Amino acid sequence: MKVAVLSDIHGNFQALESVVEDLKLNQCEKILCLGDLAMAGPQPRMVIDYIRQQPNWDVIQGNTDKLIADFSPEVYENVKKTFPVMANALADDVIFIEDEKKEYLRNLPPQKEIIIDGVKVLLVHGSPRRNNEDILPNMPVKDVEDMLIGTDADLIFCGHTHIPAGYQTNKKQTVVNVGSVGRPMTSDPKSCYVIADFQDGGFSIEHRFVDYDRETAAKIVSARNFEGADKLAEMILNPKSRHI
Repeated sequence: MKVAVLSDIHGNFQALESVVEDLKLNQCEKILCLGDLAMAGPQPRMVIDYIRQQPNWDVIQGNTDKLIADFSPEVYENVKKTFPVMANALADDVIFIEDEKKEYLRNLPPQKEIIIDGVKVLLVHGSPRRNNEDILPNMPVKDVEDMLIGTDADLIFCGHTHIPAGYQTNKKQTVVNVGSVGRPMTSDPKSCYVIADFQDGGFSIEHRFVDYDRETAAKIVSARNFEGADKLAEMILNPKSRHI
């Protein structure tokens, strides 16, 4: 069975459309989504609506989904201290996104465990410990293993960093960061997701890189016109850092 694993769409409907087309061409039978559906992107409402309508998607909550759902002045100030542009985007998203969509984000599970062809799979956003913990390339394997303490899944899928990565631990657990659909932070600004092919109790992993209409996405987010929207548009075209 081929399974597509997506994360960090961040309201980028142009990117999502292109990735969905690619996974259909690759005959994926199931789709897993690791959260961060909406915040700081061109068209958050369209992305949430699309995902809500998909009957065969398993979706969990990302850290920015929780920020939108649980927004308060205190949440805004905490984000603003470190990431002022993201705080402005969050404040605009909270006005822009309807209450029923916020409720959908609020009710998403923070993690989910499923069995696929005999393989125990754990879906997390950041790490099994925290939804905002980074699993990045070139980390000491011991650091990754510490994040997995208490976890017995064979395969752990994560996102959050917007940078693809993968690890095999000494306990033979596989950890795959699937990258980002809507705001990739690699030298190539193409969308990134994973196709996992499950066969006979095992699996293979492929990171897929998909081009999309970045110029349109950048124009749409810039037109939202909150302070810093132009910087988010530039990040779509020329990724430098996911935090601004």
